[in-house]
Amino acid sequence: MDSDKNKSSDKMDTFFDLTGHVSIITGAAGDLGADIAMTLASRGSSLLLCDLNAKRLPVLAREIEDATGQQVEWATVDVCNVSDLTKMAETAMEKFGRIDVLVNSAGVNIPQQALEVTEQAWDKILDINLKGSFFACQAVAKYMVKQNSGKIINISSQAGSVGLIRRAAYCASKGGLDNLTRELALEWAQFNINVNAVAPTFVETNLTRPMFEEEEFKNYVKQNILFDRMAVPSDISGGVLYLASRASDMVTGHILLIDGGWTIH
Repeated sequence: MDSDKNKSSDKMDTFFDLTGHVSIITGAAGDLGADIAMTLASRGSSLLLCDLNAKRLPVLAREIEDATGQQVEWATVDVCNVSDLTKMAETAMEKFGRIDVLVNSAGVNIPQQALEVTEQAWDKILDINLKGSFFACQAVAKYMVKQNSGKIINISSQAGSVGLIRRAAYCASKGGLDNLTRELALEWAQFNINVNAVAPTFVETNLTRPMFEEEEFKNYVKQNILFDRMAVPSDISGGVLYLASRASDMVTGHILLIDGGWTIH
């Protein structure tokens, strides 16, 4: 029996082993992006951390290197700038010679009533959440096609599946991202590229914490999550690890909801 357990454990370790892999993470300076980065590095992946926060990136890179022993590079990237995304992919190839995983974690949410949504807010949300994700996918996929392999994981939201109050632009961006994920999965399966998305509920981060200071909104969230707690970044990172690993080799075009049951009722 112990032998069987050891074999099972060895198989699971192999499933989630990212040794020799290279992962690019956009939005890496945020709480969620940083947790995803640490998770992938802890399983053996080298990293290229990308964000506009040039002050945070080198500090985070050192933290991950110290904790995991993996090579971690970083680059200042504005996902709204297509040339930045092209350079991002080029940098990964220059530093590592390959790209195995892309995690599109860069995102923004500007809560507004639908009648009060401004053109500026709409454009910013769609540019970062949808346009930026697409052109990051495109830039990286050009190299994955040549490798005939790759895993792309878009960080979507339950807002792509259900309506959320005061989030018209955000829901539009994530709904678009979900269907974009499916379309890219269709086009790129022939090159052995898996394209999937993780769709979290509200996650406790520096970005969302101010939202929960409003008692009415906090109660609204708690009433819709079936577990007696809020989601934290590590809840999401596990799903990303699954989709980045060989455990998900037969999964593509899938939207993995990590929502505490929000969307089932």
